[in-house]
Amino acid sequence: MRKRLISDHPPAPATGDWLRLDELAEAEISSEDAAYPIESALLPGRGAGWRAAVPGRQTIRLLFAQPQALHRIRLCFVETALPRTQEYLLRWSADGGQSFREIVRQQWNFSPQGASSQTEEHQLDLAGVNVLELIITPDIASEQAFASLAELRVA
Repeated sequence: MRKRLISDHPPAPATGDWLRLDELAEAEISSEDAAYPIESALLPGRGAGWRAAVPGRQTIRLLFAQPQALHRIRLCFVETALPRTQEYLLRWSADGGQSFREIVRQQWNFSPQGASSQTEEHQLDLAGVNVLELIITPDIASEQAFASLAELRVA
């Protein structure tokens, strides 16, 4: 049997290698709470992250002006109020969104008394990415929960 020890806290990446999404991409979002704009999740030091204005499934789409090579994506979600099971789908396109390839689909159980945050770092080797899409289903059992994203970084 193969096994390895994992840490509850993934190593922090060097901050200098994240892409400047404000310079390289345009963001499309299905909704946005004015107090929690998408810039808060995409740009360091801009606030408490993004939050949807309406409940239910939400999409965040990054449209790159020039195709990008992507090697790492970091996602951080925080839920301190409600227990729920969230699912996210991360996918990419090299043809302007005509077709997509799935990177990962993952579920996470939030529990305010226990697991209140989820941080995932995906190692990739993608070339020619011109669309990166994150679809968040904040609660797979109900359409009443609001999606949120504390951080999205791309390198």
